[in-house]
Amino acid sequence: MIKTLRPVGNSLGLIIDRPILDLLGIDRQSQLQVTTDGKVLYIEPVVQDSRDKTRPSPKRKATSGKKASRRSGDKRG
Repeated sequence: MIKTLRPVGNSLGLIIDRPILDLLGIDRQSQLQVTTDGKVLYIEPVVQDSRDKTRPSPKRKATSGKKASRRSGDKRG
């Protein structure tokens, strides 16, 4: 999915589609942790842990959509 930033005051905003918000359980009141590694922007919902401290939600493994390559001798189909 390709998105374009939109002007919001003197800043830029990213519009997140409703199906993605619903999938992640994000609403208007949700806090989001925004981090970067210098090349990639990461946005994660913040969840409350049992000790009442906020922390980013657990990482989910992202898939690239590419099929895993098979090694010779691999019996899986």
